[in-house]
Amino acid sequence: MGSIEHGLRIIREFHQVSKDFNFHFGFKLQYRHLDSFIHPDFKDRDDIKYIKRFSETRLKDDEMRRLKDEMQCLGFVTICTPFDERSVDLIEKHAFDVIKIGSCSFTDWSLLECVVKTDKPIIASTAGAALEDIDKVISFFDHRGKDFAILHCTGEYPTSDARLQLNQIDLLKQRYPQVRIGYSTHEGPDNTDSIRIAIAKGAVVFEKHVGIPMGQTRPNAYSATPEQIRRWLESARQSFDMCGVSGRRPDFGKEEIATLGALQRGVFAKRAIQKGERIKPTDIFFAIPTTGDQITANHLSKYTEFYAETNIKVNAPLLSTNTARKEIREKVYDIVHRVEQLLQKSGVAILPRIDLEISHHYGIDRFDEFGLTMMTIVNREYCKKLIVLLPGQKHPEQYHRVKEETFHVLYGNMWVSLDGNTRKVQRGEIVVVERGVKHGFGTENGVVIEEISSTHHGDDSFYTDPAIAKNEYRKTLLTHWFLSQ
Repeated sequence: MGSIEHGLRIIREFHQVSKDFNFHFGFKLQYRHLDSFIHPDFKDRDDIKYIKRFSETRLKDDEMRRLKDEMQCLGFVTICTPFDERSVDLIEKHAFDVIKIGSCSFTDWSLLECVVKTDKPIIASTAGAALEDIDKVISFFDHRGKDFAILHCTGEYPTSDARLQLNQIDLLKQRYPQVRIGYSTHEGPDNTDSIRIAIAKGAVVFEKHVGIPMGQTRPNAYSATPEQIRRWLESARQSFDMCGVSGRRPDFGKEEIATLGALQRGVFAKRAIQKGERIKPTDIFFAIPTTGDQITANHLSKYTEFYAETNIKVNAPLLSTNTARKEIREKVYDIVHRVEQLLQKSGVAILPRIDLEISHHYGIDRFDEFGLTMMTIVNREYCKKLIVLLPGQKHPEQYHRVKEETFHVLYGNMWVSLDGNTRKVQRGEIVVVERGVKHGFGTENGVVIEEISSTHHGDDSFYTDPAIAKNEYRKTLLTHWFLSQ
């Protein structure tokens, strides 16, 4: 209000409040070079609101510097909003830390061109700005390598609850994930709810108007007193505490882990399991209570294999000490990734909801030597499958008693053996495999095959190597397997 003592008192009283909170605080002034900011023909017009206010609250250069120095002395980040180019020069002369762009100047390109020539970080408010204008300003800052944040803001003083538009924080965060997003508030100073919502939505920079009564001067309807700011900051602190960490899972407490563990079902032997056996789903049952190092139902998945390290009695718990654990998830994901790459290279379209069958006839460790991946598109009176062999893969010799099938090479090339007679098959060629014909096939460089056949029956594949039939775990089935989706 044109009083340097009033300004100093505001800074000092809010410093006393800020000391009780572990936030990074800044204090902001506004600079206008009034001799050029106001048109010469209007300098003495008391009937125009802002001209009257700015004229009555004019401070001298040394008084403004004194306010800035007091802010700096008390540990505040010093911030200033320029409304004209001459004020940018004064901000640099006074060595402020940060430049703030007011909403009314958000697309004032002459002013922005002047601001970005400084080496100072920028905070910009977006009240009334169209989305395409925000795009332009952010691109403008980005291309000049500026360190900046943008604030959601509503330019109504004060702002009613119905006009706060806090969902705009979500929009800004989603549209500009590389930019720090904040919130500039103009709601009534007793409102402590909007700061909670803004924090929960991920805002990280906050601007609040403040003031104190002095003489006949009273804060306006959207400026908070020290007592109101203390309640506002308490609300913010509680909100950050409740929201917790961002971008990662929290550190879980021992009590929480113990409580959850006590409710998890332990794995127990349904039959006597001999040392060295792979433990099958039919060999176990789940129950409580568990012991400290027991395998639980939560540890089991189709990507996890367990083997008995010792003899395990009926009803005995499976423990980390009497079992060995083998994870195949990374191998499966690697296979899926390579299959997806080959399909994309081939140009063959496949919907991700089609189930994927990974056949590893001698175990997944030998998949690159013997194996294939297969998608059953339809299986009615007729059947259509898509088969993918990765470079160097072979499918072991087998025959069918019921099904007759035809291979149509869609991409790459392969070799096929029919009752011991081997020939090469190129893209576009067709191979008919009649019932009872022993057939094996493979590829050097990768191949995608369309298989057309009569109805497929799960018990109609007979391998000439009996070791394959003895392998109960020669298939891994996946749904929603496209990694790029």
